[in-house]
Amino acid sequence: MSRSLATALSVQGNRPSRCALPSGLDPARLPSHVAVIMDGNGRWAGQRKLPRVMGHREGVEALKRTLRLCSDWGIGALTAYAFSTENWNRPGEEVSFLMTLFERVLAKELQALEREQVRIRFLGDLEQLPEGLQQLIQDATERTATNTGIRFNVCTNYGGRRELVRAARSLAEQVQRGELDPAAIDEQTFASELFTAGQADPDLLIRTSGEQRISNFLLWQLAYAELHITDVLWPDFDEAALITALMDFQSRNRRFGGVDPISSSS
Repeated sequence: MSRSLATALSVQGNRPSRCALPSGLDPARLPSHVAVIMDGNGRWAGQRKLPRVMGHREGVEALKRTLRLCSDWGIGALTAYAFSTENWNRPGEEVSFLMTLFERVLAKELQALEREQVRIRFLGDLEQLPEGLQQLIQDATERTATNTGIRFNVCTNYGGRRELVRAARSLAEQVQRGELDPAAIDEQTFASELFTAGQADPDLLIRTSGEQRISNFLLWQLAYAELHITDVLWPDFDEAALITALMDFQSRNRRFGGVDPISSSS
């Protein structure tokens, strides 16, 4: 898909128009928050004998498609794993391209995100990013903070273990300053120190390219998420693939550690 988010979305006033939910999906059982590990960009490019960077460019288009569909279908939040703390170990040329790509895409799409009422946030250790990208991130976050549409979290220089250590250190410092009683630390207190503070945890995690691991992504937040693994490479992730993931989610019996009341009674 080469259209920008501005033209891909149908607009009425300053709000996106809702598209009809595909048949077979129950609107009452949609996940309120979807997380995606966007894997397979390099393999997609390799299969076509293209440079890896072409896979990343097509991956951006897949993310725009997914954001548009989630917004249209009434899913409240989408969190994407864009760049992990481990991704700095990739070849320098690829890392530089990704940073430049982030800047270009954000600058190009920000006006459309504002029109569509998307609330965008970037989660991770942002201080390590190039200064120009940091400024764009701050600008985008501030300009969309009061929007009323889908929440769009972009995990950039993000690592789940690092996030947990950061939260633990913050709580320890509060205890040391006498501001917090250790006995008062519970799950809610801990969650308030995470990058996702104030947001509901993901209900569904989608991982593309067939890899069956969570790769240091949202280690706390994914505790009770349903996992959908697909062999589809991320640049090929389209409406049909998202419908398949949502159908899979709706087929699950989510007990959250409890007992199925129907099975129990029988």
